[in-house]
Amino acid sequence: MIYLKKALRVAETGQDDVHDIVAEMLDAIAAKGEDAARQYARDLDRWTGEIILTPDMRAQAAALVPDKLKADIQFAHRNIRRFAEAQRGTVTDCEVEILPGLIAGQRQIPVSAAGCYVPGGRYSHIASAIMTITTARVAGVPHITACSPPRPGVGIPPAIIYAMDLCGADVIMAMGGVQGVAAMAHGLFGLPKADILVGPGNQYVAEAKRILFGHVGIDMFAGPTDSMVVADATADPELVATDLVGQAEHGYNSPVWLVTSDRALADKVVDLVPGIIDSLPEPNRSSARAAWADYAEVMLCADAEGMAVVCDTYGPEHLHIQAADLDWWLQRLRSYGSLFLGEETTVAFGDKAAGPNHVLPTSGAARYTGGLSVHKFMKTVTWQRATRDGARPLAEATARISRMEGMEGHARSADIRLAKFFPHETFDLGAIDAAS
Repeated sequence: MIYLKKALRVAETGQDDVHDIVAEMLDAIAAKGEDAARQYARDLDRWTGEIILTPDMRAQAAALVPDKLKADIQFAHRNIRRFAEAQRGTVTDCEVEILPGLIAGQRQIPVSAAGCYVPGGRYSHIASAIMTITTARVAGVPHITACSPPRPGVGIPPAIIYAMDLCGADVIMAMGGVQGVAAMAHGLFGLPKADILVGPGNQYVAEAKRILFGHVGIDMFAGPTDSMVVADATADPELVATDLVGQAEHGYNSPVWLVTSDRALADKVVDLVPGIIDSLPEPNRSSARAAWADYAEVMLCADAEGMAVVCDTYGPEHLHIQAADLDWWLQRLRSYGSLFLGEETTVAFGDKAAGPNHVLPTSGAARYTGGLSVHKFMKTVTWQRATRDGARPLAEATARISRMEGMEGHARSADIRLAKFFPHETFDLGAIDAAS
């Protein structure tokens, strides 16, 4: 593999300065509760209005959303719900008789409360509301809180409120940033404490979730969004270039990568990108230009297998294959957040309306985890029961293993059952000599 363009910088999150600022804010909110959260809302978002939206406020917001936009939001909601429902169908309870008289099983139990963070700063992330709330609702979460940053004098954009309401948010909170995440985690403003926090956000939101992990669950550790396009000689350079720029507009530190086996295509894409960036409005143009200059890479490989190795090594959040033999790629690739096969789809479809979730692992985390799904809102818990005859071999093995380990209390929990269930029998329950 040869770099035709190498990144000058590597995207990072959780830097020391961000960590210190967020930790201080979280400590203040933990100590002072709602007063501290409100103060941060005033200082950072210049918001002094209502925190919890009433039903009338939801209805008023919905009335401001054009019918055509409502129809688009409903279309996206149906697609995302349908995919989530298909996922839910793969998560089942089960039980098995492990040996005669010993039955064990598993249950799928949704968490009791979820907090869904919906970004609303530079862009109005309508799709994030649909992705997070819909998935939690399909998973069966009894209580869903959604929060988003209010804009000064305006509040949460009406389209986001409409999407939150349509998708089933029990509570909508006009509060963003660290203070919004902390309010859901600590159960402020009359909310139940969230069992899990989900949704994308800026580096401060990501760091708040990182610090709070353990106190609550989180969907994943998130960094700047990243995207990779794999293209061979059959790809359309203009589509490839447009797709790369479309993802670079997320932010100045959003990496985009092109992996190709065709030098001519790579050169053409590199020629096209600056013009496509220049055609964007601000602030998109500045974000995409900085991301392309500092974080983008173009890599030339000998063949499809070489390109696949790069994909698996990077573990991109979004991986778009614009190459021949799409079925081969589907079966070969192992490390990505979400996979887009062929030029007929694009990462933007997945970001907004296609169905599979757009809350995905970044910064190489796709090597060990997938994206947001109904599974993230559910706990797989196990159970067991036994007859007395079924307990007998278990107790014998448990007692001997426990004594071998030096755990006498465990051994006696087995001993006492054998004595009770089989009072007229004698058992050899001593530790077995490991040397024998």
